[in-house]
Amino acid sequence: MKEKIFIFLKETIELIVVTLILLIIIRQGFIEARYIPSESMIPTLRVNDRLIVEKVSKNLRLLGLKMPLQRGNILVFYPPAEGNRGKDLHYDPLSVFARWTGLPFLPQDDAYIKRVIGLPGDTVEIKNGAGVYINGMLLYEPYANELPHYSCTNLNDIEVYRRHGKTGKIVVPKGHLFLMGDNRNRSQDSHVWGFLDQKRIVGRAVVIVWRRLKDKPIFLL
Repeated sequence: MKEKIFIFLKETIELIVVTLILLIIIRQGFIEARYIPSESMIPTLRVNDRLIVEKVSKNLRLLGLKMPLQRGNILVFYPPAEGNRGKDLHYDPLSVFARWTGLPFLPQDDAYIKRVIGLPGDTVEIKNGAGVYINGMLLYEPYANELPHYSCTNLNDIEVYRRHGKTGKIVVPKGHLFLMGDNRNRSQDSHVWGFLDQKRIVGRAVVIVWRRLKDKPIFLL
């Protein structure tokens, strides 16, 4: 009897370990699922949308292969502490394991989802009621919910840089990005907390796999 219990426990533990290893490989190397908790990306993404986030391109970039990010990409990332009420990533073993596995009963670090607007070397200007300008040219943005009701044309206009007394044009540094939510006037993004270090990217959102029907029913007849 004891031997049967031992074999059962041994096989159960082995199954759990193998499952966790496969989960980590898939989640860290290829894809993971995410959901939308806020309205910052309306109309493109709605609250409670379920997404697939691919990580292959990010990992290939880390290996030195040329897989450049494109303007318009929608990224999931860990925000800088300045953009998350002073909370930054935790590196204790439990938090790292939680990031690796995504297990829902473990404490998870906050992640944001925004659209790439400015790439390294770009000069970004946001003009009240006019739109976003990249290198002096108005950016065509059919995805944006509305025109911005604020201006951001100098580093001093960005809250985090204003606190440190920085001024000058908003030029995206090497290895960084300028990201914004499609719901322009209801998004905590780079116009508030500044440039994002590309090392904080989780992956690129590629497909909505589930969306709650909130409006009129859609009949598939």
